[in-house]
Amino acid sequence: MIVSLWILLAMVVTGIVLYVHHRLTDKDDKPADAIQQEVQQPVADRPEGCCGQHLVCEKESLLAGVSKEIVYYEDEELDAYRGMGADEYNEEQIEQFRDVLYTLRPEEIGGWARSIQLRQIELPSVVRDELVMLAAEARDTLNHNNRVANA
Repeated sequence: MIVSLWILLAMVVTGIVLYVHHRLTDKDDKPADAIQQEVQQPVADRPEGCCGQHLVCEKESLLAGVSKEIVYYEDEELDAYRGMGADEYNEEQIEQFRDVLYTLRPEEIGGWARSIQLRQIELPSVVRDELVMLAAEARDTLNHNNRVANA
């Protein structure tokens, strides 16, 4: 019986030590109230700089139309698809979008997405999903490089 109590006591002490260590070393830890408020806050109220941690945030920031200037990324041929729906493209047309998307530098992806939107071109569904994934990867890479440079 005493051995069981010692084991229980050791587990409780270990749990307390781990909890205190976690609280002291985790700088990004937020109180539960702050997390709840953040979850309930609508996307429109978010600050202009997207955190980049959520797929919805990525989609909103890419398509928000931050810039009103149309910039071409050697993709003038895509203007022929103005007015087409996302599900109306054939495989060859989808490949044209992919060719442009996968030749962009990571820092150009967001600008290209805004330019496409301003030109009133609806991306094919599969390309739009790939764009969001590439933008998230590019943002993670840029954030990582910034952290390494600042360390």
